Amino acid sequence: MATKTALLYATIDGQTLKICNTIVTVFKENNVAIDLFSIEEFNKKITDYDKIIIGSSIRYGVHNEQIIAFINANKDQLDTIKTAFFSVNLVARKPEKNEANTNPYVIKFFKKNDWKPTMKTVFAGMLDYKKYKRFDRIMIQFIMWMTKGPTDKNTKIEYTNWEKVTAFAEQVCKL
Repeated sequence: MATKTALLYATIDGQTLKICNTIVTVFKENNVAIDLFSIEEFNKKITDYDKIIIGSSIRYGVHNEQIIAFINANKDQLDTIKTAFFSVNLVARKPEKNEANTNPYVIKFFKKNDWKPTMKTVFAGMLDYKKYKRFDRIMIQFIMWMTKGPTDKNTKIEYTNWEKVTAFAEQVCKL
């Protein structure tokens, strides 16, 4: 029987969707069926899928509220199938904070809910000050200043490790 996977995501600036598109490509290269949904448009039954991957970006230290609500509302069903979770955040740009068990936002996320996905990881996101609204840019610059990151308003750096994204997707394919 062929497996069917759903990939649900929430993104703010588009990097989580870009990561999802890479995951979809890996699944297709491995001839594994996958459906991509933003969390707002997912209206299927979880039981229609053998695997569910959930990806969420972070803003100001918090994962997407709809992702959190979805997990809380469907935890019992999620626990009956193979699941994977990934977080996208700029803190993961630091080598000592780029794993699920060392990233403070992922640790906090899983302390607040008792969902235990089959796999979990974290990917560094993208810093693009020109893309942000004024308030967000100032806040992110302040956070980056505090964490010794780049603060120049013209900075655009993609921190995502695409080899790590591909390896994660290949592992989930094999679940």
